[in-house]
Amino acid sequence: MPAYVIGQIHVRDPAVWQEYVSQVGATIQQHGGEVQFRGKRSRIFTGDHSFESVVVIRFADEAAADRWHASPEYQRLIPIRKRAADVTLVSYNA
Repeated sequence: MPAYVIGQIHVRDPAVWQEYVSQVGATIQQHGGEVQFRGKRSRIFTGDHSFESVVVIRFADEAAADRWHASPEYQRLIPIRKRAADVTLVSYNA
């Protein structure tokens, strides 16, 4: 069953964010993941939402998503991500 990792993003430092973005794709691909969608918020219909960007990443299953997130290659990027943006990552099973 596919797993989708949804990232909600508020960028604080665009230059550092670009450093992260330029490297994260390779870590996703190493674990069979594929970015399905990247987008900017256009409007909020209801509720509160402080993130202006979103990414949706598809993995073959939850185990693949877990391997990606726990991988040394991705873990090495987390400090860069934290310097650049506020990010919430959530995994969902389809």
